[in-house]
Parts: sequence; structure tokens; C-alpha cells
Amino acid sequence: MTAPGGLFEMEEIDVRGVRTRVWKNAPPTLREILDISRLHGDAAFLVYEGDRLSFAEHYARAAAFARVLIDRYGVAKGDRVAIAMRNYPEWPVAFFGAAVAGAVVVPLNAWWTAAELEYGLADSGAKVLVADAERAARLAGVLPGLGVPCVVARGDGAVPEGCAAFEDVLGDIGDPAAASLPDVAIDPDDEATIFYTSGTTGRPKGALGTHRNIATNPVSLAYGLLSAGVRAGRTLEELAAPQRRVTLLSVPFFHATGCHSVLVTSALQGGTVVMMYKWDVRGALELIERERVTGFGGVPTMAWQVLTSPDFDRYDTSSLTGVSYGGAPAAPALVDKIRERLPERVPGNGYGLTETSSVTTYNGGVNYLERPESVGPPVAVCDVKVVDAAGAELPPGEVGELLIKGPNVIKGYWNRPEATAQAFVDGWFHSGDLARLDEDGFVYIVDRAKDMLIRGGENIYCAEVEAALYEHPAVADCAVIGVPHQVLGEEVGAVVVPRPGASVSREELRGFLGERIAGFKVPVHYWFRAEGLPRNPGGKILKTRLREELLG
Repeated sequence: MTAPGGLFEMEEIDVRGVRTRVWKNAPPTLREILDISRLHGDAAFLVYEGDRLSFAEHYARAAAFARVLIDRYGVAKGDRVAIAMRNYPEWPVAFFGAAVAGAVVVPLNAWWTAAELEYGLADSGAKVLVADAERAARLAGVLPGLGVPCVVARGDGAVPEGCAAFEDVLGDIGDPAAASLPDVAIDPDDEATIFYTSGTTGRPKGALGTHRNIATNPVSLAYGLLSAGVRAGRTLEELAAPQRRVTLLSVPFFHATGCHSVLVTSALQGGTVVMMYKWDVRGALELIERERVTGFGGVPTMAWQVLTSPDFDRYDTSSLTGVSYGGAPAAPALVDKIRERLPERVPGNGYGLTETSSVTTYNGGVNYLERPESVGPPVAVCDVKVVDAAGAELPPGEVGELLIKGPNVIKGYWNRPEATAQAFVDGWFHSGDLARLDEDGFVYIVDRAKDMLIRGGENIYCAEVEAALYEHPAVADCAVIGVPHQVLGEEVGAVVVPRPGASVSREELRGFLGERIAGFKVPVHYWFRAEGLPRNPGGKILKTRLREELLG
């Protein structure tokens, strides 16, 4: 598959001073990807409720928005343009428009509180914000102080003072065939995105990705899918033939999976993206039937919910050709459920992080059926290794920290030189995940070295939740742990030691935390104890012992 002249031919080049294997035929930047997407013409690209946007229409709107950013808002190459909204069709328009204007796109978590969104805007130094009406209203009190102009989508004519409506600034698009992109030179290693990751110190870090990082992902994803097909006995020519691809988007665009693996990949390959206002199992089944969806998954949570829904047999799911997922631990039993509900379909899972621009490994088809506990081998342009605490590489079977190298690894953390120096060493990204490799190079994620849990695909750093708990006057000590959950993977649990003479309830803490952190981070399970938390001689809370005591 990677032979010279082949679809997945590779070459070795210098990327930021590191010799790196890259896909020779990958588009160099998001500009080229948008140009290629135009070739799909009147085919449906974005579907949302009653709205259908063709590739040609999306191209024209993105081109127009790029000019608005440059001409009206003075956006220059390298300026940051933030997006804070649900999965609306305006999100991709804003994303591609900002990218081809030469801006660095900052997708903010739409579930964040006003304070968290304000932090993201201030930390990134955003020059413009594109938000939906809900986020714009949430930020109305802070935007004037930040001096960030806001373009509001889906505002139904009403926008906060000082903001402008998306459709008004876009104006009359005219004939899509006449659309053209602004003349902005963009190189593969130019900065393209800042995705915020949860921070161990309570402050999210901005993962600074380049055009090369993002453009690598669709080719890596195609390689993973096609190599699994070849392993199953099909020919590359057969697998590479044009196919109708319709993806039900079950994860947010503001995650690397939704943006890079679904949006950008669909733009390049001519696939349709079907969006939902919010995740709903029955709604998902209705859309699978109505839009003849060929693939869905997102995180394992969504796959479980669809496959175990009592409504599953009421809908026609025959269009589905596969179910792929990642972003959270997947129980091996999920493979059996896919076989039961969707026989002859191709299951797949993978592994990646924001810092690796989504796909690093892929485990699909026969490989997945044979090794359901694995996340698969790395794609061909990626190298992985497992090291001990001293940095020495470990042999297959031994557990250590997983390190990743490749053209998908981001440049570093925005304005965080120390964090960048710690996590990115000689081209290798230190994932913080504990893993092992088998003799064939398949990766098995064993645990997370970072104090983090994953709830339905959302990374939650315990230190951030603990910091919010400590703000309550009745809390003397606390520890946040993950509680296993069959559907979500994990839920948030909090162990609380009240101050002497003080009392506090679960309901009080939930309300208190709900004003400080996003709802998905607020603990669901609470344990109150009078005795102190178990600690080692260095004062570190022994969370493994806590979990054993409380969960068995």
C-alpha cells in the first residue's frame, strides 16, 4: 500500500528540525482541501434538520466569510478566530473561512461556562469570535471588556449589543461558481488551530496544530480503513473505488475527532455530514434511516446506546457499512454487540489525542475481531514506543508510557513553553498514557498516567474539579475519581472531607460546582468521610486505594 507510486506512498522530510515520514500525496493545507471539496459540486455536504448545504455552496460561503474576516474585521495571517457554537452548518463555514484567511482557528468547547469561555478567548488572544446565539448570550457581559467583536449565528434576528448577525456580515453570496478564495499564502507548517485540552493544574492548555497535522489525518484514516480491508482479503482497487459516504456526526466539531476525522475528511473525500442539535438515540436512528447513513460511532458510548436501544429494530439500518469509534475506553463486548445487531458490518476503533490531531492507531475489521482489547497498530507515518520512567524503550509486553512521533503530532502548547518542553522531546510526544505493545506492534492502552478520567469521550482532569471543590468553604479535603459506567465509560465521583463542624450535601455541592465548571465535569457520585484521605509519605493522595475501598 505504501509502495512508490501508490496511493499511500511516503517520503521523509524535515519537520521543525525532525526527520519525519509523511504521506507524499496528502494535501498540504486546509486551503487545498477546501479547493478539492469544491469538485464535489452539488452533492450534499452538510445536512442539519431542514438545511442542506452542497459542497459548492459551502465553498462559496467559506470564501465569502474569509473575505469578511479580512476586509471587515482586519484579520491578518496568524490572528486567532474563535468559534463557540453547537454543531450548526455555520461551524464548518467559519472554520474553513478562517483557515483560508490565514487565521488560527480556536474551537472552544460549547459546553463551557462563561468563565471558561472567557479564559479561552483571553488566553488565545482571539481577534474575532463566531458564536451561536446561546454562547453569545452567555458571553454578553464579558465581550465588551475583552474587546472581541462577535458574529452571531442562529440568532433569529436578535443579537447582543455590539455583535453582528452571521447572515448579515456574509451578505449575498451570489453564484457559487464565481466564488474565489482570498490570496493568502499558506504553508503546511503554518499554525492552523488551537484546541483546548483539560489541564492538570485546572487551566486548559491550547494544543497548537499546523495545516500539515490536520491534512495528515484524512489520509491516515483512509490508510487505516483500507489496510483493514486488504487484511480481510479485498483488493486495494476495490476498496479505493468511489463510494457513497454519509456520516452521522455524534461528536462535537470542537473535538479533534469531529473536526479532523469527520469534517475535514468528509470535505476531502466528498462525504456527507449529518448533524444533530444534540445527541439523541431515537433521533440518531431516525436520521440513519432517513439519510441512509453509512457510518456512525463517535465514542463507544454512542455505539452502545444505538445498538442497545429498544427502538433499534423499528428502523432501517441496512445502509450502515461500519461502526467506528475512539476517544474513550471501549469494552471488548462492544464487538460482540456489533456482530449481533449489525452482522457483516466492519467494526473499528482507534486511538489518538488532541495532541496527535486525532488518528494515531486504527484497529478495524479482522484485526479488531482478533484483538478487541487493542486500539490497533500505528498508521504507517506514525512511530510509537513504550518507555520506562527513565526514558528507556521497553520490549513488547511490558507496560510503560506511550510515546508518539509523526506528522500528526502538534507543534506544542500555545504560550506554554515549559509544558511544551516537557511533553514534546526530539519529535516524540509523551502521551501520559500507560500502554504495552505486542509482538506485531499492536497498541494496548492499559491506564492513564495523567490524573484524568474520560466521560463519554470528554476528558476530565481531576485536578480541575478538585480545585473547584476546594472553593467551597465547607470542604477541607477532596479527591476526584472515575466511577465505571457501562455506557459513558466513566462518571465523575468525589470523595469529600468536610471541615470540622461544617456540613455540606450532595445537592449543595452539585449546585455550587455547576456555577464554576461545565456540567459534564460536575461529580455524580459523592462520598463524605470524617477521616482524612489516604496519602503516601510525599502527601500524594492514594487514589488507587480510594477506588479499591469505595468501588471494590
